[in-house]
Amino acid sequence: MTTTLPDETMLLDDTARLRAAAEFVREHDSAALLPLLLPGLGGPDLRALAGHCRFAHAGLLLFPPDADGLRAQLADCGLAPDTPSHPSVVVRERLARRHRRDPAELDVRILRPQVHGRAGERRAVEVFALTVPPHSGLEPIAAYERTRRHEAHLAFEIEHADPLALRGLCAILVRHGARPDGGGYNPHEDGTVLYFTTPADPACGYRRLELYARGDHRAALAAHLDHPVSSARPPAETLLQLLTGAWTTQAFAVFARLGLPDAMDTRTAHSAEDLALLTGAHPRGLATLLRHLAMLGAVTPAPDQEEEGFRLTELGALLRADAPGSMRPLALMYGGPFYRSFGELDHAVRTGRPAFDHLFGENHFDHFARDPELADLFDRSMAASSRMFQPLPEHPVVTAAAAAPGSATVVDVAGGNGELLGRILTAHPRLRGVLLERPHAVEAARRLLDAAGCGARCDYRSGDFADVPPGGDVYVLSRVLHDWDDDRCREILRHLAGAMTAHADLLIVERLLPADGSPSLATAWDLHMLCNVGGRERRADHYARLLADAGLHLVGHSPLPLDAHVLHARRASVPDPAARHS
Repeated sequence: MTTTLPDETMLLDDTARLRAAAEFVREHDSAALLPLLLPGLGGPDLRALAGHCRFAHAGLLLFPPDADGLRAQLADCGLAPDTPSHPSVVVRERLARRHRRDPAELDVRILRPQVHGRAGERRAVEVFALTVPPHSGLEPIAAYERTRRHEAHLAFEIEHADPLALRGLCAILVRHGARPDGGGYNPHEDGTVLYFTTPADPACGYRRLELYARGDHRAALAAHLDHPVSSARPPAETLLQLLTGAWTTQAFAVFARLGLPDAMDTRTAHSAEDLALLTGAHPRGLATLLRHLAMLGAVTPAPDQEEEGFRLTELGALLRADAPGSMRPLALMYGGPFYRSFGELDHAVRTGRPAFDHLFGENHFDHFARDPELADLFDRSMAASSRMFQPLPEHPVVTAAAAAPGSATVVDVAGGNGELLGRILTAHPRLRGVLLERPHAVEAARRLLDAAGCGARCDYRSGDFADVPPGGDVYVLSRVLHDWDDDRCREILRHLAGAMTAHADLLIVERLLPADGSPSLATAWDLHMLCNVGGRERRADHYARLLADAGLHLVGHSPLPLDAHVLHARRASVPDPAARHS
């Protein structure tokens, strides 16, 4: 006998779930939710995530019989029944794959009725609505999904997203047990979604987490989607793609060298013909390059134009000369001298000596010093990775020095163009700085710090590691030790230890090789250091031994963006202040 009662019961069940989701959204915020989703998350990682990610909504999948039924559910839960909707490409595709259905038969809509948090924050309940008419062939899908709750999730919107920040936040999530679980780009709202599954039995009851970034971030999405399933590709296809890595490096280098990012923008598409005229390139050759760069996510095609056109993406815009934190110098360096030396990697692997020295007849420091243009490019390429410095001004050692009576001094040893010291002095107007560098770099640092408005609080010293000035309160050594072998590192650290007072602190910025062999930029940079510099990346325990040999003690280390870490060290005879209070 046929009855409508089961469908009404399902509708009421969906309504109860919708009401519970709305109440959850009202009661929680990012700082409280993230540790519930990722047990053990805290310290700088929690601050980085909570600082960049705003809790935006809780999502769930409902199965109304029709549009009127959905509006009734919304009204029963105190949500706006006239909330507009549009197609949900991502969830429709996920459901189609999961249930082996044709996506065309799944009418999935997405709508976000607003909900306000306790302090009036604007949030939403994200409703995916799959229309399931009574007694239709879609009822088994509804029954399965209600039980498994695959699409139930908590979403965090990334404010001011850029490709590097997006990848850095993803890396933090993975480090704390989250696992990539799909995603997509939704052209209807120009937004990129990255899904993760969280560790088993999170305290908040939700097993899935979403990062949402406005705009087209399909390059970051491709890396995210490839992360857990790369082994699913045929091995030959995977290997063939990896073997084209050198082409990718040169494509980006030529893109930057021709000035194409500066001739394009993210809103207007330009034809290859017009761009060829602007840059002096061959039209067909340039069109071929742009199609490859579109596959890499640096540009995107504009299919609505009569002739083939391209516009710049946010990733490609990082190669503009005038972009904040421009990565153009890195593209020119990795596609220039370092690219040539990697052609001699065989020599470095066979002998253990740098391929750069073998190719150019001298080490890269001396080679660059003799060429002012190369020296400037190298210094600017180092500054291009300054995103890793963003959290350093808030390191407890720095904030404690800034709050101390009197005027504390931060000494940046081999501080390059002053990018890091400038960030610290700008964040803490009571601090003074000393920058030790080579003569040409000192002048570049003086210009940068003067432009930042903190040059009057900084002294400049030209010299080498033997010239480390004494009496500083905080010493900073950023991306220096990985340039050298262990003996030279011990020598550098001894110079620092000799200059440090009994209660001075040392902050060392380096990439750490993971102890468990997990993927890391440090592993790639270890090969880079072997090939080009003669140095190496190290594990934390390796640095601890080097510090101990120099009379220093590793207090601890914490993560930074771009897979970097900051290591905190003190004189070995001085106990950690935090330990005295524990």
